[in-house]
Amino acid sequence: MSKTLIVKCPICKVLVERKADTFPFCSERCQTTDLGNWASDAYAIPDNNSVVDPSLILGDDDDGRVIH
Repeated sequence: MSKTLIVKCPICKVLVERKADTFPFCSERCQTTDLGNWASDAYAIPDNNSVVDPSLILGDDDDGRVIH
């Protein structure tokens, strides 16, 4: 007996079987939405070499108080 892989569509969260033509998306609309998100830079792969402005990092000061 084989098991059917079922996942949630990454866009609308509807359940999708692996055998769907649009897998892992539920529809062409969700595929197109995802492609548009990549094209418009809505998604980004983190760059570990990026320089981060230290003033933007939340943390503790020397007294243990949270600083913003």
